[in-house]
Amino acid sequence: MKKINSVLRTWCLVGGLMIIGIMQAAAQQISPAAYIQQYKDMAINSMRTHGLPASIILAIAMHESAYGNSRIAHHLNNHFGIKGPNNSKVIRSAYKGYDSVEESYQDFIDFLKRRESTQELFEEHESHEYREWVRGIARSGYAQSPSWSAKVLGMIQKYNLDAFDRVDGAEAETTDADLSSEPEIYVVKKGDTLSAIARRHGTTVKALQLNNGLSNSRLQIGQQLFL
Repeated sequence: MKKINSVLRTWCLVGGLMIIGIMQAAAQQISPAAYIQQYKDMAINSMRTHGLPASIILAIAMHESAYGNSRIAHHLNNHFGIKGPNNSKVIRSAYKGYDSVEESYQDFIDFLKRRESTQELFEEHESHEYREWVRGIARSGYAQSPSWSAKVLGMIQKYNLDAFDRVDGAEAETTDADLSSEPEIYVVKKGDTLSAIARRHGTTVKALQLNNGLSNSRLQIGQQLFL
């Protein structure tokens, strides 16, 4: 009986620690509203300098970094899913590392400008034509998912990001109702696979890997994933 009670106490302790860990992770999440508030000026300034819509910059950053909550955003300051070298000793990742988020934003624009398939967009489209920009970036092969452009456009419309593309974009505001969504956390259970999790939550393995800075499909029980 004492042995059984000891085992029960151990399991209760483990369960309690897992719940605390999940609550702490949820508390540390960056909300869509907080992300927009923190980076909108950077996106607007980039738009004024380069002509790329601020809505595009913000929407792609929010989508690719899970509102700044992904592992590559947290450890590598990578908000756009651009691959390249990094010096991180915390995670192993094929994604590029930056000294700051601002550097990641600038490299995203440089990335589009140095690629032949996207550099023409800067000459063909105005900063208010965000739909044309999304389609052009998608056609260039920036993302492999066939639903990528729809998700980015949905992000712009859901959070009214095109307000930042107007001349008075610096004064544009989004409503709290529009910014109520939070990135969802999933805790890996025994028998879970990335493909099964992706199917259940209407996403893709590639998106899960990108959102969580995963270089392979291996999972650990208790691991927290941003969906």
